[in-house]
Amino acid sequence: MRFLIAVLVSLFSLTALAQSVPPPVLAANAWVLADHATGQTLVAKDADTRIEPASLTKLMTAYLTFSALKAGTISADQVVPVSERAWRMEGSRMFIEPRKEVTVDELIKGIIVQSGNDACVAISELIAGSEEAFAALMNREAQRLGMRNTNFTNSTGLPDPQLYTTANDLALLASAIIRDFPEYFSLYSMKEFTYNNIRQPNRNRLLYMDPTVDGMKTGHTSTAGYCLVSTAERGPRRLVAVVLGAASDTVRAQESLKLLNFGFQFYDTVKLYKAEEALSQFRVWKGKVNELPVGFTTDFVMSLPKESADKIQVTLESRQPLVAPIEKGQEVGVLSLRIDGEQIGQYPVLALQDVPVAGFFGRLWDAIVMLFKRL
Repeated sequence: MRFLIAVLVSLFSLTALAQSVPPPVLAANAWVLADHATGQTLVAKDADTRIEPASLTKLMTAYLTFSALKAGTISADQVVPVSERAWRMEGSRMFIEPRKEVTVDELIKGIIVQSGNDACVAISELIAGSEEAFAALMNREAQRLGMRNTNFTNSTGLPDPQLYTTANDLALLASAIIRDFPEYFSLYSMKEFTYNNIRQPNRNRLLYMDPTVDGMKTGHTSTAGYCLVSTAERGPRRLVAVVLGAASDTVRAQESLKLLNFGFQFYDTVKLYKAEEALSQFRVWKGKVNELPVGFTTDFVMSLPKESADKIQVTLESRQPLVAPIEKGQEVGVLSLRIDGEQIGQYPVLALQDVPVAGFFGRLWDAIVMLFKRL
């Protein structure tokens, strides 16, 4: 037996659009726009197609560096030895030298602002002993974060047949950096960095075009084209955009801004339910209480098209039979959301309190009732 509760809710009074607005078509090979707070994809094209990430690889190099700093295995003021291999790296560089001091902090800025391949190799050798061992750590972390279509072979993004990722995986990684390392995320808004008397500007043009943009990383090779992972915060909302395979630096910036503007203009991030707010009471069997308040242990938010927010339909379903003992936070049901009859998501509903087991006679009575109800 299942208990179904269908509720039609009016969320908030949002500005309705006169007509539905089609998503933008970009001059790029693939793209995705995601809401950072909810993890939802707002618009996308070929977002699961494997591509060459070029220097977008350095997002994971930075993620592991931030992790090592947080764990205390390295320190920001630590002086890093520069190997000949790091010194001789091709491509973009911060111009480190074997006999010139460089700190972890300087290498991080060289990776983020100057996109230094030499800095990536130096930091990977510090953390893992070799770039090859560091790549194994990158892949382990990618799997932990849910990047299912990604494989790293180096810390720099220099071309390799076995180096690949997707727009969706890059959006996931960018959001992980913002979420897990807020103390370091501000580095992505640095517009320039000077090391060894060489000043280099940040290649992310959006930092100069839009004051709400505060990251994140560019990438380019002749085969990958011009790529950009960008993020902007306007009011309480943050969006992450990934644009891959544009024809030029200018185009990748323009198309990324087009994508961000679309998301802020035509979507809202809406709080449907507060943390610990009881959505309903579910029947519990063989427990000290017969009813269990259910809901979410954190605020439940979603990104919705502005004209659709007041049309959402909610179906709450209990996974019966719910038999004690039940622990707070245990999954006990499913919340299904629909707009105009089309399902837009299913989400686990949690117990909001513990339910201990009833005494002998209480369990016996419920067992008899359950038998007759054929639960």
